[in-house]
Amino acid sequence: MPAKKKIIVRDLSWLSFNARVLQEAADSNVPLRERLRFLAIFSNNLDEFFRVRVATLKRMTSIGKSAKMHLEENPDKILEEIQTTVIHQQQEFNRIYKEIIDELAAQKIFIKTEKQLNREQQKFVLNYFNDEVRTNIIPLMIESIQNFPNLRDKSIYLAAVLAKEDNSIRQKFALIEIPTKLLPRFIILPSKDGEHNIILLEDVIRFCLPNIFSYFGYDKFTAHIIKVTRDAELDIDNDLSTSVIHQLEKGIKARRKGKPVRFVYDKDIDPILLEYLMRRMGLSKKDNLIPGQRIHNFKDFMDFPASVFHHKLHLRKSFIHPLFINAPSVMHVIQKQDVMLHFPYQSFDTIIDLLRESAIDPNVKTIKITAYRLAKESKVANALINAARNGKDVTVVIELRARFDEEANLKWKSRFEEEGIRVLIGVPGMKVHAKVCVIKKRVGNKTIQCGFVSTGNLNESTARFYGDHCLLTANRAIMADINRIFKYLESPKHDLDILATCTMMPASPYNMRKFFTRLIDKEIRNVKNKKAAGITIKMNSLSDEFMILKLYEAAKEGVPIRMVTRGICCAYTHNKHWKENMEAVSIVDEYLEHARVAIFHNEGKPKVYISSADWMVRNLDHRVEAAVPILDPGIQQELIDIMNIQFEDNVKARILDNHQKNEYKRRPGKKIQAQVEIYKYLHEKSTKLEAQNY
Repeated sequence: MPAKKKIIVRDLSWLSFNARVLQEAADSNVPLRERLRFLAIFSNNLDEFFRVRVATLKRMTSIGKSAKMHLEENPDKILEEIQTTVIHQQQEFNRIYKEIIDELAAQKIFIKTEKQLNREQQKFVLNYFNDEVRTNIIPLMIESIQNFPNLRDKSIYLAAVLAKEDNSIRQKFALIEIPTKLLPRFIILPSKDGEHNIILLEDVIRFCLPNIFSYFGYDKFTAHIIKVTRDAELDIDNDLSTSVIHQLEKGIKARRKGKPVRFVYDKDIDPILLEYLMRRMGLSKKDNLIPGQRIHNFKDFMDFPASVFHHKLHLRKSFIHPLFINAPSVMHVIQKQDVMLHFPYQSFDTIIDLLRESAIDPNVKTIKITAYRLAKESKVANALINAARNGKDVTVVIELRARFDEEANLKWKSRFEEEGIRVLIGVPGMKVHAKVCVIKKRVGNKTIQCGFVSTGNLNESTARFYGDHCLLTANRAIMADINRIFKYLESPKHDLDILATCTMMPASPYNMRKFFTRLIDKEIRNVKNKKAAGITIKMNSLSDEFMILKLYEAAKEGVPIRMVTRGICCAYTHNKHWKENMEAVSIVDEYLEHARVAIFHNEGKPKVYISSADWMVRNLDHRVEAAVPILDPGIQQELIDIMNIQFEDNVKARILDNHQKNEYKRRPGKKIQAQVEIYKYLHEKSTKLEAQNY
C-alpha cells in the first residue's frame, strides 16, 4: 500500500468497476445478445458517472484548495486521470463492438448504414421516413439562430454539413435531434431468407437528408452523431418558504440545462463543424471532449431486437420459496417462522402476495412501507392503493430524491394521495434508503405484526435481475424496531433519539457506523486473545475512509477479512505490515450483485446482518438506512453458504488488488460460476423442503 495514500480514489475505483462490465462484453463465452447488453450497460453507467461524479469534481475545482479536504488528490488531477482512462476504455469498447459486429455477421445479422441499402431497402426506408419520422423531427439551421439551442442530455443529434459539389453555394450547418423517445432506435429492414438486416433510426434520417433539405439546393450531405452529457445534480436550496416538491420540480427543470460535463462526437466529424460547435457551446479541451465512433447513446442497445437471434436465451426461472407453495397465506407462514427470500433466484411475487393479502384481510388495520424506486407499472403500488380502497390505514414513505427517478416518484406521490394514502416525503437533508415494511392486524384484543427488511428496492422489475435478500419476519423485537424507524420518519422534528431506542436494528444516521465498528473491534480483541476471528462483508461500494481504516486495523492484527464488492472498492487489500491480507473479489455476471451482508465470526456464534447500506459516507451519515440481524440458525447458515460459494467463484470473480487490475480469479479444477451454483444450491434446498412438506 502506498505510504501517502490511505485509500484508492473513489472515482478511479468506479472506472475500474465499469472496466469489469466491459470485460463481460469482451467474453466470447457470454451469449452475443448479452454481450451487446453489457456494452449498453457500460455506456449507460459512463453517462451517469459523468452526469454526477465528473460534474461534482468540476464543481470542486472552483473551490480550490479546500477541495483537497474532501479528496486524496487535487480534483484537476483526478479529472485528467478520468479523461485518460475513459479514452482508453472507449478504444477497448470500439474494439469489442467491431468484434461483435463480425460475430453477428457470421450469424447473418447485419446492422446496415444508409450507404449499404439495396433498392428494396432504400424504398422501405424512404417510406418509413415519410410515414413515421418526418413529423417527429425539427431540423435547426444553427448558424441562423442567435442563441445556440440547449442540447438535451440523454439525447443524440445529427450534426450535418450541407454543401454543393461545385461549391457554388456556401455550406451550412444543421442539427437534428434523433427522436428515440418517440420511435424505436432499431428498424428491421426487408431481408433475404435466413438473413436479418437492421438500420438505426439516425441512419434512416441520414439517408433522407436530401429530402429534408431539398429546397436549399444542396447536393452533398455529411452528418455525424454528437451528444452532450450535463451536470445532473439537483441543487436543492434551503429556502424554507419553498416546498420540497416545488424545489424538486425546479431542480429537475434546471437539470435539463445543467452545465455540459462531456461532449462526445464521431471522430470523423467535419473539423470545421466540430470547431464551430465547440465555440457556440462554450466548450474547451478541458471539458472532457471524447472522440468516438459512429454510434452514441449505446444504452439503447439494451433494446436490440431479440427476434433476430437464432438462439434464444434460456434464463434461469425464479421459483417460489417452498414454504409458500400451497400455504393458506404468506402472513400465516411468517407468523410461524422467519423466511429469507433471495432474489432473483426466488420469486418477488411473494412480496406482492403479502401486500395483496393485507389489502383484503379484514383484520389488517395498517400498512407502513418505504419506497425508493418503484416499478413503472408497480404491482407494489397497486396493492397499496387497493389496501387504501379497502379502508386500511396506509402510509408510504416515498423518496422523491432517488436520482433519475424523481419525476416518476412525484407522479406516484400524487397518485397515492388521490387514493387516500398518507405520503411522507422523508427527512430534510437526507434520503430515506431503508427498505422496511410493517403490517398490523387486530384479532380479538390482540395486535399481530409482521413485515420485512430488504437489501433492495421494492421493485418487481429490477428484482428479476438484481441479486438481493429480503427477511420476512414477525419477530416482536424486530417489528418494534421497524415501528421506531417509522416513528422517526413520521416525527416532524425527526428526533434521532427515537432511533436510539432501537434494540435489534442498527440504523443510519444514528448508530450504524458505531455498531459495525464495535463488531470489528470485537473480532480484533478475539484475535489478540488467540481466539478464532473473521469478518465477511458484501456490498455494492466500499469508500468510507473511517470504516476502511478500521478494516486495515483488523488486518494488521491478523483478523481474516473477506469482501465481495461489486462496484467501488477504495480499500487497498495488501500490505506487507499486515498479518492477514484482505481477500476481495468483485463478481459481474448475468445478475447485478446488489445485496449487503455482514458476517462476524463471534467466537463460532456468527452474527449475521443484511442491510440497505453500503459503507459509504452518504449511507452511514446522510441517509436513513436499516440493518437487521438474522436470528434463525438455518437462514444464517444459508447466507454463509451463499457467501462461501461466491468466494469459490473462478469464472466471474475478479481479484480486487491494490492496482485494481481486474484479473480473473482462476484456479485449476472444477469451474464454479457463483450465480449458477447459488441457483442450484437454493433450488436443491427448495426441492428437499417441498418434499418434506408433502
